[in-house]
Amino acid sequence: MASELAGFEVLLTSDKNLRYQQNLTGRRIAIVVFGHSPWPLVRLHIAEIVAAVEAATIGSYVEVDIPLPPKKPFERS
Repeated sequence: MASELAGFEVLLTSDKNLRYQQNLTGRRIAIVVFGHSPWPLVRLHIAEIVAAVEAATIGSYVEVDIPLPPKKPFERS
């Protein structure tokens, strides 16, 4: 992973498929995933994301759950 080779300690990403696309075994970089959420929802969970980054350790992988709002029922006119 280029970020690891560049000396980064934590990778913050919205790519939930990263763990399926990359072999994360033996990595020396921590990975924090916050999902495919729109910015207005992400910003409501900044404290949880920051806490996950601060708690990250070498080789750790954590997902911060940012639930989507409930869908509005379909209305017919």
